[in-house]
Amino acid sequence: MQSFFIFCSGADAPLLDNCSASERNKYAGIGATVFFTALMAFFAASYALFTVFDNAWIATFFGFIWGLLIFNLDRYIVSTLKKNDRKINEIWQATPRILLAIIIAVVISKPLELKIFEKEIDQVLLEEKNAMTLENQEQIAALYAGEESAFAKAIQELKTEITTKESEVNELYDIYISEAEGTAGTEKLGKGPVYKEKREKHDAALADLVILKETNQSKITAIEAQLATLGIQENEQLASSQPIIDNFDGLMARIEALNKLPFITSFFIFLLFLAIETSPIIAKLLAPRGEYDFKLAEREDLVKSWVTQQKSQQDILVATDLAVNNRVYSDIAEEEALYNHKRKIARQLIQDQADAFYKKQKGILG
Repeated sequence: MQSFFIFCSGADAPLLDNCSASERNKYAGIGATVFFTALMAFFAASYALFTVFDNAWIATFFGFIWGLLIFNLDRYIVSTLKKNDRKINEIWQATPRILLAIIIAVVISKPLELKIFEKEIDQVLLEEKNAMTLENQEQIAALYAGEESAFAKAIQELKTEITTKESEVNELYDIYISEAEGTAGTEKLGKGPVYKEKREKHDAALADLVILKETNQSKITAIEAQLATLGIQENEQLASSQPIIDNFDGLMARIEALNKLPFITSFFIFLLFLAIETSPIIAKLLAPRGEYDFKLAEREDLVKSWVTQQKSQQDILVATDLAVNNRVYSDIAEEEALYNHKRKIARQLIQDQADAFYKKQKGILG
């Protein structure tokens, strides 16, 4: 177990084996922190991805990949933080690593906050869904309100026309009855010619009323059918849009709901993960240089000295080879045989160029 945690810390295991037990315990503790931070990152990412994909296998697979990524980052951060004699250099060296650790802590803590405050987040989402449902109903009702109002107005006008005609018929009925009773009109009791005329006028208006009722009722029935169809369309649109509101519980929606909860509680959870994430770095900053650090520095100095020596020898070798080459070419340049050979080649080249130019000019002239 100790060897595994030492591996997690990124320390040189063979070099650490030659150090004291306290050094091995120190780096095993740092490695354990790195391992459990990556484990929490795995759980956090798996839960967050489960809210996105709604599939445990997919969420577990990508959560495992995310945990490995966090493990590698933390291991790199801890292993690259070197101890030296000046604390200010260590702090300057650790600053970007601490910033990276803060970012990792935010990424890790947020999904776990979503799980911890799941019930409170569900309550916030329920309130938002109810508000969205009411707003959606109002918007859809507003879309159909104009047509529904026009249909209702048309029905009312048709009914008003019937009512007006009925009032006219009733008025004609009162007139011819009064004429028969002798209380109005000619004021003669009985059914004379005037009564007959008024009765015929009433009967004609009554026949028109019957026709008007049939005509308007058929129109009202047709309009009511259109109004019913419009209501069905409105209900169908409500039914099709409601699942979108019901499924409004994805990762982004939950994060927004979490931000509406009291800040102080989630902030303390973030501080907890920040402390866990930065604890290996802080531990290395606060701890004095140990046996492992001195041995590691000694090995690095040996490698640096060897590289410097090799570079110096290589520079000398290159300079020596350059001087020898310059001297060799200088001696060759003074040889008469080489001069005559190059002179012969140059003369032949010039002749060939002249012949080629002559042939080209001759071809142009035809």
